[in-house]
Parts: sequence; C-alpha cells; structure tokens
Amino acid sequence: MIYDIAFFLALLSIGYISGSRIEKRHYKRIREREEEFKSLPVVDLKKAWDEESIKSVKLVNGSVVISIDFFKKFLAGLINFFGGNISAYETLVDRARREAILRLKEDADDASEIINLRIETSSISKNTKNSVGAIEVLAYGTAIYR
Repeated sequence: MIYDIAFFLALLSIGYISGSRIEKRHYKRIREREEEFKSLPVVDLKKAWDEESIKSVKLVNGSVVISIDFFKKFLAGLINFFGGNISAYETLVDRARREAILRLKEDADDASEIINLRIETSSISKNTKNSVGAIEVLAYGTAIYR
C-alpha cells in the first residue's frame, strides 16, 4: 500500500517536472518566433486599409494540436472537483493559440499584412467524459501582398 502511494507520487513528480520543462522550452521558442514575425501585422478586420495597392491575396492557415500532461490533468481534475479557475488549461490554450498564429504567419511568406483572422478551437478527448486529452487550434486569415 505505501509502495503504491510512493510510486504514484514519484510518477506525479516526474510528470510535473518534465511537463514544466517542456512547457518552458515551448514558451521560449514561441517568444523567439514572435520576435521574428513582429513586423507582420495580423488583425481581425474584414477589409484591408489600402485596397488599391493590393497585388494579390492568399488564404493562409496555421494549425496545432497540443496535449495536456498527466500532472495538469490530475490538477485540473482536483480543481474541477472543488471548483475554481483551472489555470492549467489556460496555459495549454495560450500556447496552442500563439503557436497556431505563428504557423499562420509562416504560411504567409512575404505578406504585408494578414486580415480577417479567425481562430477555431476544439478539445480532443480519449474515451473519457468531460476530460481534455489535447486541444486543437486552427488560425486562418487572408494574407495581403502589396
């Protein structure tokens, strides 16, 4: 009995440490890529500012699926049981949204701007009710070339 509890706590600790490291590395890469693409504006406006100078347009998209680690899933289950804000899922959604927008910008090549940004999200469950296994985020918009 005591070994089972110790084994569970050891696995939980390993999950927490490795999940935290992976998340920190991903955030670091996201910040580096956001710095690289900061000159490309992405807006949700339906029309471009100066429509006369547009040479071409292209539908661009970026998609990502990010899974949740066991520790965050366990923590979210506890918070869900007692009630409250599930911040473990907030970082998951934030990382997925930012990654999808970066992939959208990468798909735009040398665009001047991206307009009409839309973001779609969906959760992916694995045979469990009301449990998130992963989240998919799709970002799409219109790249304007001048």
